[in-house]
Amino acid sequence: MAVAARVSWMPFSMLMLALLIGATAGAADEHERAQQARPQGRSGGDARPGAARNTPRPGVDGRGQLLDQRYNHGRYYPPAGAVVGSLPPGYRPYFRGGDRYYFNGGIWYAPRGPGFVVVRPPPGIIISVLPPYYSTVWFGGNPYYYADNVYYTWQPDQNGYAVVDPPSDADQPAVPPAGPTGGGDDLIVYPKDGQSKDQQAADQFECHSWARGQTGFDPTLSGGGVQPGDVDRSRSNYNRAMSACLQGRGYQVN
Repeated sequence: MAVAARVSWMPFSMLMLALLIGATAGAADEHERAQQARPQGRSGGDARPGAARNTPRPGVDGRGQLLDQRYNHGRYYPPAGAVVGSLPPGYRPYFRGGDRYYFNGGIWYAPRGPGFVVVRPPPGIIISVLPPYYSTVWFGGNPYYYADNVYYTWQPDQNGYAVVDPPSDADQPAVPPAGPTGGGDDLIVYPKDGQSKDQQAADQFECHSWARGQTGFDPTLSGGGVQPGDVDRSRSNYNRAMSACLQGRGYQVN
């Protein structure tokens, strides 16, 4: 009986071995065909990690907003002249020359009929906090803050940022001055509780205002608005204050 069992087991084991060899050979052939199908040149073709990040962003997003690429700004905004039926939540009203304007997320609106139209604001309007996404550009040794074709500069006497005309050399920004300039890019913020983009922008506005008041450091100003020898310490204090404020509102801060 033992001999018969061994005899009957051997053909079965040989069959399994043959199937395993066949499957391995098939996988090798499939791998070779996949390698041959890849584009020539860079190993792995466009499937390499990070390839998607190298793809140019489209000029128009799914909502018809235009990509603002000036100064590598890289944000989408509705085109000037676009009409909306209602203002977004969290807007702020402003007046200039008897006219009313509304501001939210870097976008300016003015009343038109029963709705509102996207506009470029007139110079002279003062805002207390810059848009949530802005680019700092330098002209004539002075920083300008840019978003959606609008330029802002700091006005110490009014403790705010004024809408200003574009610099005469707007197409030729200067190299930022050497040394720390307080760019405000030290923190990377992630919403942990599903906060919307608008909610995150509002929270960052409020936390920035609070952290600036607590530390005296303003990352939108050259050198943070503090004495040259105090920039690093003040920046560190500001970042800690910002982190604490944002973490308390449900964000991860790195």
